[in-house]
Amino acid sequence: MKALFIGGTGTISMAITRQLAKDPDWELYLLNRGSRTSQLPENIKVINADINNEQQAAEALGDMTFDCVCDFIGFVPAQLERDYRLFNGKTKQFMYISSASAYQKPLSDYRINEGTPLANPYWEYSRNKIACEEFLMKMYRENGFPVTIIRPSHTYDERSVPLGVHGDKGSWQVVKRMLEGKPVIIHGDGTSLWTMTHNSDFAKGFIGLMGNIHAIGEAFQITSDESVTWNQIYKAIADTLGVEFKPYYVPSDFLHAVSNYDFEGSLIGDKANSVVFDNSKLKKAVPDFVATVRYDQGIRSTIEYVLAHEEFQIPDPEFDTWCDKVINALENAKKEIN
Repeated sequence: MKALFIGGTGTISMAITRQLAKDPDWELYLLNRGSRTSQLPENIKVINADINNEQQAAEALGDMTFDCVCDFIGFVPAQLERDYRLFNGKTKQFMYISSASAYQKPLSDYRINEGTPLANPYWEYSRNKIACEEFLMKMYRENGFPVTIIRPSHTYDERSVPLGVHGDKGSWQVVKRMLEGKPVIIHGDGTSLWTMTHNSDFAKGFIGLMGNIHAIGEAFQITSDESVTWNQIYKAIADTLGVEFKPYYVPSDFLHAVSNYDFEGSLIGDKANSVVFDNSKLKKAVPDFVATVRYDQGIRSTIEYVLAHEEFQIPDPEFDTWCDKVINALENAKKEIN
């Protein structure tokens, strides 16, 4: 069988690419600009083109057809409309990476499945994902376009430490604060539930849905079944680093009010909510799916990798200064009130 990945080298897609490259039943092509092809397995075929240049992509693809096309980098409806023009009639399955952040906020039930309504007034990113889903399902209903929607939640790999509150340059500065013995900001009181999924586990579920007759016209969430609190998440990082866990709790709405970071979307519209995912639909379609990377084990591997590779240690002094400013302001407020 022949598959085409649009993207294929990101946090979610790289693990799928690596695992699929080992499967003799699949011939894998990647359509991308070639910026990270050195990390790819040798038997992957790369089509060098910019998907955002529709004419260039069409010329590069020619009259090729596929059993499965997967778009990992579509964020707004116009991009999916382009995909429809490029691949309608040329693939037996079109898989789209949406987001579990599209589920309703605030939640009416902390237990989430594919039937949970889609509505997120706090985050434009999520609303765009919803609009993309709606367009694709409309094409499925009206024109038979063979769509499968995938909704990942917080998925991580070896290159970046997954956290709740960080700056625009990633999470390294928070890790650096821990190493320096400084307190780290945790939204809320750290007791809300969250789900961290290692990308190797995500890949198992995703590959199981590729070419799967039960996946056409359906949406699936792919996450771990493990629920952890934000306190457990941050403490596992501190324990791996061998440093003291020094949390500083700040309400999510306060963080949003006093920063230029998109905490309304990423926190209030996502991470500030307790979520527990029900993956029974996925397991029915892919009976052998099971997430096996426990968070404390996965994060240990990630931290060891980041510490060994300086290119992933991106400093963010502006975020560091902002953290100190927030903490100092709240400590002064306590003194004034007392």
